[in-house]
Amino acid sequence: MTTNRLCNLIGIKYPIIQAPMNWITGADLAAAVSNAGGLGTIGPNAGADTVTTDVDETAERLRRQIRKVKGLTDKPFAVNFPIGIEGVEQSEGGRKFSEKCVRVGLEEGVPIAITSVGPPQVYTRLLKDAGVTVLHAVSTANQARKAEEIGVDAVVCEGYEGGGHKATTEMATMTLIPLAANAVRIPIIAAGGIADARGMLAALALGADGVYVGTRFIATHECDAHPNVKNAVVQASDVCTISVDKWMVAGRDLKSPFTDKYLELKKTGASMAELWDFISTHTMYMGLVQGDTDWGEVPCGQSAAMVGQIVSAARVIEELINELPSALEQLRNRIPAD
Repeated sequence: MTTNRLCNLIGIKYPIIQAPMNWITGADLAAAVSNAGGLGTIGPNAGADTVTTDVDETAERLRRQIRKVKGLTDKPFAVNFPIGIEGVEQSEGGRKFSEKCVRVGLEEGVPIAITSVGPPQVYTRLLKDAGVTVLHAVSTANQARKAEEIGVDAVVCEGYEGGGHKATTEMATMTLIPLAANAVRIPIIAAGGIADARGMLAALALGADGVYVGTRFIATHECDAHPNVKNAVVQASDVCTISVDKWMVAGRDLKSPFTDKYLELKKTGASMAELWDFISTHTMYMGLVQGDTDWGEVPCGQSAAMVGQIVSAARVIEELINELPSALEQLRNRIPAD
């Protein structure tokens, strides 16, 4: 795939990026993905098993994860920097938090940065001046165009089908990718609802240069998710997730008593303080790390129903690539002849 723009840009064999997922995509998973030919990604909370609100401690945790990845692979890898909200002081979601993490990333010579949950102009120039390749997550074609103008190297176009925090625009992957492809000249990475070779082929046909895969990597041996979470993903079927509105962003989670109760609180007119208190006491940490899949939040994409079994990260990559010819042949057979 040497003609693939994304592969050439970031120096990988296959145009597959493992999406960062809060807490559970640490060095072991990132290195395994990179060693298999894709691009592994870690984030500020990746690999941690305790909660902290200390931005310095969070940054040093990230430093340790970066160094661990470097010890496990000589291939390219990425670090996700959630940009956050200016003026917010708590570690997660705050600009103070992301500034510290970016500084650590630069000190450790991170090759590729994936910036998200914030405007691209905040860190793009700083990162690029240091020689870092910058990928920025967007949810509309207009955002992709603005990110290109700022100077990012590629955009991750996140459809509403994906797990975790999403924009409230509700733009689906199948619509977003061709719109973005018409809007920008830089490489496009399709995100949201992609778990097998058919999804990858569809994304490429729509105009993407590569895919961003999250939920499928939860059910891998190297993922740091609690076994309860991996089993919940494997056992998921059909309409297994739901979108949870959190004011500035939406979250897609596995359906559970947590999501039922939260949506009930919203419906009955609970105050913002009450909703925030509920989320703050039923966290992603509870779900993803401690394994409380009933009352902890478990971010998950709609593709969970397609996962089926727990395998190695390398096998996920192999299946995506090795099944592409078959998916392409099936497509050719469906195209009407002249």
